[in-house]
Amino acid sequence: MPQPPVLPELPIREALPALLEAVARTGTAVLAAPPGTGKTTLAPLALAGLIPVDDPSTGAAASCVTRDMPQRRVLVAEPRRLATRAAATRMAAILGEKVGERVGYQIRGETRRSAATRVEVVTTGVLLNRLIADPELPGVDLVVLDECHERHLETDTACAFLAETRQILRPELGLVAASATADIDLWTGLLGSGDTPAPAVSSEPMRHPVAMHWAPPRDRLNAPDGLRVDPRFLAHVAHTVERALDADDGDLLVFLPGAAEIRRVAERLSHLANENLGVDIYQLHGSISSAEQDRALSASLASRKSAERIGDRRRIVLATDIAESSLTVPGVRIVVDAGLARRPLIDHARGLPGLTTAYASRASSDQRAGRAGREGPGAVWRCWSEAEHARRAAQPAPDVACSDLTAFRLQAACWGTPVADLALPGPPPAGAVEAAEATLLSLGAIGDDGMATERGRALAQMGVHPRLARALLDGAARVGAEKAAEVAALLNLDRRARGDDLLAQWRRLRVHRDRQWESEVKRLTRALANARNETAPGGRRGPVGDDEAAATVIALAFPERVAKRQGGAAFTPIKGRADANRTGVPTSAGQWRTVAGTGAVAAEDSSLAGSPWLAIADADRSPGRAAAIIRAGVPIDGELACELVGDTVSERVEWDAERRDVAARTVRSLGAIEVSSEPLRQPDPGLVAAALAEGLRREGLGLLRWSDDAKRLRERMAFCHRALGEPWADVSDAALSAGTDWLEPWWSRARRRSDVERLPVGQALRNLLPWQAGIDETAPEALAVPTGREARVDYSGGTPVLAVKLQEMFGAVDTPRIAGVPVLLHLLSPAGRPLAVTADLKSFWEGPYRDVRKEMRGRYPKHPWPEDPYSVPPTAKTKRHLR
Repeated sequence: MPQPPVLPELPIREALPALLEAVARTGTAVLAAPPGTGKTTLAPLALAGLIPVDDPSTGAAASCVTRDMPQRRVLVAEPRRLATRAAATRMAAILGEKVGERVGYQIRGETRRSAATRVEVVTTGVLLNRLIADPELPGVDLVVLDECHERHLETDTACAFLAETRQILRPELGLVAASATADIDLWTGLLGSGDTPAPAVSSEPMRHPVAMHWAPPRDRLNAPDGLRVDPRFLAHVAHTVERALDADDGDLLVFLPGAAEIRRVAERLSHLANENLGVDIYQLHGSISSAEQDRALSASLASRKSAERIGDRRRIVLATDIAESSLTVPGVRIVVDAGLARRPLIDHARGLPGLTTAYASRASSDQRAGRAGREGPGAVWRCWSEAEHARRAAQPAPDVACSDLTAFRLQAACWGTPVADLALPGPPPAGAVEAAEATLLSLGAIGDDGMATERGRALAQMGVHPRLARALLDGAARVGAEKAAEVAALLNLDRRARGDDLLAQWRRLRVHRDRQWESEVKRLTRALANARNETAPGGRRGPVGDDEAAATVIALAFPERVAKRQGGAAFTPIKGRADANRTGVPTSAGQWRTVAGTGAVAAEDSSLAGSPWLAIADADRSPGRAAAIIRAGVPIDGELACELVGDTVSERVEWDAERRDVAARTVRSLGAIEVSSEPLRQPDPGLVAAALAEGLRREGLGLLRWSDDAKRLRERMAFCHRALGEPWADVSDAALSAGTDWLEPWWSRARRRSDVERLPVGQALRNLLPWQAGIDETAPEALAVPTGREARVDYSGGTPVLAVKLQEMFGAVDTPRIAGVPVLLHLLSPAGRPLAVTADLKSFWEGPYRDVRKEMRGRYPKHPWPEDPYSVPPTAKTKRHLR
């Protein structure tokens, strides 16, 4: 009988009997185990029956080969490739075996398993592909979904698919959700049966104490902006690493948001290694090769084996959040956390999915801190203040709330269940689902019924984003399978951090023989061969250069990101495409405009700066910025862009705000890009009328030519509408600018601004007058004053105004009224200057007039200023003329 393996003393061992009992009883369980407890390694081995489990009744260890021990084939799904390989390696080491025997793994492009494999660790992407290929998941007895708390989109999707498989196809399939947080109610409900939740099993955390150090920068630094992190903050992180190295013992694990920041901090710390201070520096992120990842994870073991001979060497591992959970970095006792994370960001309207830099949540920070106490007492150095920590979000936003959902929607279409009916941990945003469906429809991946087409199923099987799968499939028919696969592999592996010229990146990869890229090229070539046997069109068109091949694949993947330089010379079709994208067509400095309508700019020293057209592979648009920053792209010939994306020719009749007139053109366009145009000689009269109406809405009534008579008529009509309401028409700016019916029949005959300026506005206004009431009777243009003279009424204000010399109102008692509204009298001096304003003439005579008389009789002695204004006749003459 083989000897059972010696198990590490980890807290999860105490929870394993309860876990096995729960699975045996219900087929499901939710395992809540903090970081470092062993849930990722010991739990799958126990569920497969490969390690002894303590008997809860006796405390003795039961043999792993006894008859009553459950013998299962277990599939463990991890959200990251690095964690997948590391977990399989660790489990195999516990069993004293090599990976590929009883414990194996599969990640994209790499498989280590055999007929003896009982525990297989896969990425969630691999699991989804297997489920879509065969929902019954043959040969698997139990699935463990690890790190559910991180809410990766693929993990959420796999959980929904597995729940449906258990409900309909395989009720006996076991399902365990493993989470490092205490938020387990969500998962027990999803994995439960009916109203009965799945059982929850908890593990005690590691008991090693962890000291907390708060190390915020002294100076006020710039907040992260898109993918940019203030270099001064990275310098502060490097300084904090050196402080931690001096203050505490053990290896250091440093959390940074991305590969670019890791390289910059590594450069600042390079003197620690170069000066032979007994420090080694390792980088750990998704862009490095598997061999480099292995060195970062296993270096401490080698150093400890040779420590007696060469002295202790400490190491600094600079990592992204791939080291946040799922794996233990051996030897780490110190964590330095920059407190930043890369999060998905999607601008659905402009087709700009990407990443942004955000502050890590409190839950993520706690996960990172847990790395320091896995093997013994540790220390955590946080590069922010305790007060700031309290203000941070409690949990990170789930991927489903902020990610591009195109791949998810295609998976759901292939699965066959409407999105609304999937048992997801959280509902996806409706707008994001609609955007994903629009993209899939344009790719031919789903039909009008929302179900996957044959082409869609082929795209889903390629193991890349549907956009990239489409570019690979259709691009191969144009540029050849080899070049299409090489460009697609470059995009899929994200080799874009060291320059925005993808053509140059591609050529460097060929020269330097990047193994990870070459492996991905082989994988995509195989996937392409399988798909083309079923769905792809015929062979390619002839020899194609690298520049056209790269541009073609990128434009097919991201057609809405094809962009034309703004402000340059007009585009002229070029016959010879091989050199067309290097023709140096004169363009002004500025930005490009994409098919989706977004502005895009390149770095000042970018080799793309002189290109009239670009196929943009990657760009990000930070909140508050008008234009996106181009992160990766290649030049593309304008004619090729029009062919790949699909141009349209249309008649455009619109209001030109600069010329303040109608512009009628035949326009060749590529989405929001105007490729070329020429004058349209005989535009549609209806479109002309609509353009003129738009001009009227934009420019207002100033577009019309108003005579003095028309202005006064409008003022009188406006007064009537205010004073009497219906049937008097509203002639305000808003009302008259809203439509053009009141200008008929002249408006429909107008073709340009000069025609509009000749419209008889006054006559058009009179057409709005009610037939049963006369404007001259209701709002007369002038009123007779007591002298018998007709004085013009001013209707331009809110109340009618009658300006008249004070002496002309002698003898009058009542204030004139128009439409029941008292006229506002402006009483003038003999020189025509205002003396008083009143709407109550009688009150004026009996009060303020005395003061006016006292002041004015000396200034204008030739004019009458009687004590009793009622006793003298009205006059506009002097005293001498009255005799």
